[in-house]
Amino acid sequence: MSKRDYYETLGLSKGASEADIKKGFRKKAMELHPDRNQDDPTAEDKFKEANEAYDVLKDGDKKAAYDQYGHAAFEGGMGGGGARSPFGGGGGGDFNSAFSDVFDDLFGNFGGSQRGGPASASRGSDLRYNLKVSLNDAYNGKQEKVSVNSSVSCDGCSGTGAAAGSKPARCPTCSGMGKVRAQQGFFTVERACPTCSGRGETITNPCDICNGSGATQRDRSLSVNIPAGVEQGTRIRLTGEGEAGQRGGPSGDLYIFIDVEDHELFEREANNLFLRVPVSMATAALGGEIDVPNIDGNTSRVKIPMGAQAGKQMRLKGKGMPALRGSGKGDLYLEIAVETPINLSAKQKELLKEFDELSEDSNPGAKNFFDIVKAFLKA
Repeated sequence: MSKRDYYETLGLSKGASEADIKKGFRKKAMELHPDRNQDDPTAEDKFKEANEAYDVLKDGDKKAAYDQYGHAAFEGGMGGGGARSPFGGGGGGDFNSAFSDVFDDLFGNFGGSQRGGPASASRGSDLRYNLKVSLNDAYNGKQEKVSVNSSVSCDGCSGTGAAAGSKPARCPTCSGMGKVRAQQGFFTVERACPTCSGRGETITNPCDICNGSGATQRDRSLSVNIPAGVEQGTRIRLTGEGEAGQRGGPSGDLYIFIDVEDHELFEREANNLFLRVPVSMATAALGGEIDVPNIDGNTSRVKIPMGAQAGKQMRLKGKGMPALRGSGKGDLYLEIAVETPINLSAKQKELLKEFDELSEDSNPGAKNFFDIVKAFLKA
């Protein structure tokens, strides 16, 4: 039975480029793999046929011979050199060699390293630190000292893990490659070397300080700049202050997350502040002036208008929080809370009764309410 054209087998046209040939084989390998076609008894033969075609076309010399002589090039003394097929037919090499050319494209690299070499240096992990600051510190900004416990590169071995005067040796299991291969059916699977964990090196004389790990735990005191205007959840990054990297890799970063504590007087919303101000009944009725605190520690003189009602809001422009990214400040909003007097003396009670008898027309809201109530009850 005559063989199918190799280009046709891979779904290609003659003259296909090296990249097209590789792409075509990758597609066919995934499409025809026996594990994905268990109901097709011819799947394995088709899979082997695709491998045979790729093994010839991926090689420049074999491809040239095939383009000139076809299958005859590998059947007796012509250009292809009589190469042996991995499954007893035409073509050359073996399946593992052919499929490994596209293995990384299909499944990626193991351990984050390049094929044929040890695992590369890796960056250290990032750390998080939650820092509580008062609203006053959020307004003014400050320098804060924080203590962080993290892994740092060992001073005794400069992060190599080997004792002074020695150095890591090439791993005997993987010969310094950092990975080993194992055959699983049609696949050649690469895994990190179990002896050296992908480093490609072993430490025969470990450092006494870090026991060969290359890193030690240490408490570090760091200075953090808290900028004015920070808000709840603001994140500050300290580059390179995280966990130490591995195999000479860079350290991670330290992220400071700001937690702004509640204030006993002020409530915050973005850059604005809110303050509830108690005002006596007499001041609310007659009007007057009061001093209210500001977040900067000063006070502002505020005029209460005559007849001010509970809940009335007043704005003090520019008396809020500074903008974290930008210029200017928010505003301070005052809310009037009219106080009902308590612990009245006999004289005060007498005066209030007299005042109440004379104030029917001074409480329009109450009068209107009760007029509505009366109408409702009569309905």
